[in-house]
Amino acid sequence: MQTTTLSFSNLHNHGDLFANLFRARRQSFIIQKNWDLPQADGMEYDQYDNPASRWVAVHDGENHVLGGFRLTPTTAQCGIYSYMIRDAQRGILGGSIPQDLLFGEAPVDPHVWECTRVFVNHATPMAIRRRVHMTMAGAMTRAARELGATQLVALTDAKWPRWYGRCGVEAEAIGRVMWIDDGEFQCVSINLASKMH
Repeated sequence: MQTTTLSFSNLHNHGDLFANLFRARRQSFIIQKNWDLPQADGMEYDQYDNPASRWVAVHDGENHVLGGFRLTPTTAQCGIYSYMIRDAQRGILGGSIPQDLLFGEAPVDPHVWECTRVFVNHATPMAIRRRVHMTMAGAMTRAARELGATQLVALTDAKWPRWYGRCGVEAEAIGRVMWIDDGEFQCVSINLASKMH
């Protein structure tokens, strides 16, 4: 099992891994969860898939994606968009995510990044799913640290307390539990300061 951090500047070095990540996202979010998201050529994408973001793929070394996620700086700006949580709070996502998702103001800080589009491929065998989760948690910490982040913010499944601790992730709620599309979600802050060594 391998992890690769992808960016617009290095994707040419990784064959079809970048496209396969977006194909696996489509399978996870559009096919499995039935979310109404943009897609093209069998890939799911949105306005935050731009050169400011990074994508981490957990894969088998043959470019078969087992899971992944996206990291976006909270300082990002592209037209009217910044990052998903902040844009939802500002009301520019059309109400698909409630504006009152955070207890306070969405951060804009070079040391705070957002983690989104977290998934485990539906085809990943149950026997290795826990290992994939652990690998993703480690990859999230390493990739964010390399980008200079001391904190991540994420809109995640509201059951996060059950498994974040098991994966060694130190997190706290920064918003209320909300029903969105097909389940309960909550914004969390993930502390990476203790991992900065």
